[in-house]
Amino acid sequence: MNWFKIYIRSSLHVALAVSALVGITANEFDIKILKYFYFFIFFSTIAGYNFVKFVSIYKSSKHEISLSLKLIQLISVIAGLFFYFQLSEVSIVFVLFLAILTFLYANPLHKNKNLRNLTGLKISIVALVWASITVVLPILNENIELLNKNVWLSFIQRFLFVFILTLPFEIRDLKFDDSTIETLPQRLGVCKTKLIGTFLLIVVLVLEFYKDEINKNHLYSLALITPILFLFFLFLKKMNQNITPHFG
Repeated sequence: MNWFKIYIRSSLHVALAVSALVGITANEFDIKILKYFYFFIFFSTIAGYNFVKFVSIYKSSKHEISLSLKLIQLISVIAGLFFYFQLSEVSIVFVLFLAILTFLYANPLHKNKNLRNLTGLKISIVALVWASITVVLPILNENIELLNKNVWLSFIQRFLFVFILTLPFEIRDLKFDDSTIETLPQRLGVCKTKLIGTFLLIVVLVLEFYKDEINKNHLYSLALITPILFLFFLFLKKMNQNITPHFG
């Protein structure tokens, strides 16, 4: 059994990434987040992300999903629900809204169109959900004032950061994406998409200096990741080979 393949296909790496972003928010705003919250983020991310990835597979028999993935999904759903009800009341409502948004992202609304396939919305919805989960939710759960300049600047930074991280995947998959989705690379081309990503990287970094109080650790981390992401944009190319999907 290839444990690394299971790790990747079950979205454990995504769940760890989302949990790490929550940790960054906790560090930036000096929030002491309890373990149950991290457990909720971890398991609900696996459940939600895999639902989006495999919902079309569940509805068809084109590919078989392995028993290991089914077990991980089942455990994640049960654990996610358990920790969900330990959140504050306002957080429970907020997460329900995000869950509905995620459901509509993957399931058809009208004429086989879901939010994922609506023109230009795909990347923005992903960024909105990630920013909401990793910035707004931990602050909301700790009853910290949301109407705070620093909170919303961090929210915008996180939204743009996830937006930027998604661009390389859209460039990579340009040859295989449905043309009706109209991703940025489809509409503007690879070169302009890279320029937009680079510009947004600069915006994310500059926004840090508009906060009332600058967290040096957060600033240093941004200063480190910005050139790394720039290099990804610089050397990224479209995939020119066929991709065979794997779900086992």
